[in-house]
Amino acid sequence: MLHRRFIGRRAELLALDRHYATRRSVMVPVYGRRRVGKTELLLRFIADKPAVYFSATQKLRGPQIADLMRAAAVALSRPELADAVPATWEAALRLVVAAAPEGRKLVLVIDEFQWLCESSPDLPSVLQRLWDLEWQRGHQVMLVLCGSVIGFMEREVLGARSPLHGRRTADLRIEPFDFRDAADFHPRWSRDEQARVYFVCGGIPAYLQRFDPQRSVLQGLVTEVFEIDGFFQREPDFLLREELSEVKQAASVLEAIALGRQAQGDIARAVGLTTSALAPHLRNLVGLGYLERVAPLSPKPPPRTAVVYRIADALLRFWFRFVAPHVSTLRRLSPDRAIDQLVAPQWEAFCGEGFERLCREALPRLYDAEGVTSRAQVGEYWDRAIQVNVVGLRADGWIDLGECKWSGRPSLTNAARELRRRVASYPSAGRTVRSHLFFRRAPRAQSPEMIVHGLAELYEDVPGT
Repeated sequence: MLHRRFIGRRAELLALDRHYATRRSVMVPVYGRRRVGKTELLLRFIADKPAVYFSATQKLRGPQIADLMRAAAVALSRPELADAVPATWEAALRLVVAAAPEGRKLVLVIDEFQWLCESSPDLPSVLQRLWDLEWQRGHQVMLVLCGSVIGFMEREVLGARSPLHGRRTADLRIEPFDFRDAADFHPRWSRDEQARVYFVCGGIPAYLQRFDPQRSVLQGLVTEVFEIDGFFQREPDFLLREELSEVKQAASVLEAIALGRQAQGDIARAVGLTTSALAPHLRNLVGLGYLERVAPLSPKPPPRTAVVYRIADALLRFWFRFVAPHVSTLRRLSPDRAIDQLVAPQWEAFCGEGFERLCREALPRLYDAEGVTSRAQVGEYWDRAIQVNVVGLRADGWIDLGECKWSGRPSLTNAARELRRRVASYPSAGRTVRSHLFFRRAPRAQSPEMIVHGLAELYEDVPGT
């Protein structure tokens, strides 16, 4: 079920409006990963402004120019533009800007900019020339270049070798929603279900919209992941192919990590590469936000050998754990049986790992609620003896350590005893430690020595944010 209600993005809209309101022309590249909601944001922004929105497709130069002219004819109520046949991008863009309402700034949005540059590699130079010689001298244009291939946008629009380098007024990288904003897509669901869908989709609006609020998350997975026409059937492949040339190697690395090989040497052995040959694949995946490089967090710098790699993207984490390793098995299973046999046995453990991530994400908001203003690093800690799910290493000398319990109704007494043991073994370097227990359902009893949090509390509003 698709939800068309516009959700969140208040800070991004305010930033775009602020740049639009200036008394000069502005250039604002907007970029972010596939499905993150860039187009919806820009359409919302231009709804009350003179604007031309043009979404490029994978066509040749001539048809692309014709598409732009038709879009401008409708947007500006200037039908003669549709009949114009400019031979170059420079001529086409001049016609569009000249047709804008007099005395008002025109917003010109070019979406999927990377596809336009495929057929017209000279377009960045054309825009540079128009910007330098014409547009920036007045106050009549807001040029928004939008793209979903992050590497292209950082290289060809923002990069030092780009013709457009140094001409942007600002740039906006659109990030996925946090867990609280993601919950707004399913306001009638329980907090448990809102968290579960976040563990699968992360904060990607297009993914969250696929889950019918009348059905559970597991039921939604049957339809959207395991049915032959499911929305997610080819999405991971699209994600990798859009940014990477060596897709097979990247997929093999992601699957190895999803199945528990997280140290660089273990990953290399699992995929059959040397560690030096593996290194660029890890760097690329980290740069795209699909992997994260994690080290145990404590006052003492971690040894290099302690670094591990984890899948940072929620959908890829689910896909390479439950789907990719079982392609042959899935050919003989119905979607319902796939859930029962492949997902259900590990579902709560998967959610438990997601809950640990959510608690780490929530810790800065808990600091805000307390009025803690010092800088803090948030992460986790492990060594051969202990593992600590949540670590907040604060600049004011305090350390917050937390244990997360997702499944069932764990005993407060037992959880507190276990956390005390871990706190005693944590290398705090003499700093003051506060202890936190995070439960999916917080017990009514409280611990005098520990701060107890429930999932519902983590979703509550913090005054002033």
